[in-house]
Amino acid sequence: MDTNVLYYSDNLEILRKYSTDSSIDLIYLDPPFNSKATYNVLFKEPTGEPSQAQITAFEDTWH
Repeated sequence: MDTNVLYYSDNLEILRKYSTDSSIDLIYLDPPFNSKATYNVLFKEPTGEPSQAQITAFEDTWH
């Protein structure tokens, strides 16, 4: 495996093809792309109880 290389692909495919034991320093995972979901930030009441309040964090869709 080459050093100081950034692989942009499915992580499982790259790990199986190019990695060896103890050769990985960092793996960055992102939420699934194009899940067609809207992700919200949920809030709690001062008591710690769940609140109905929420705001949209981001929409995971391609435009």
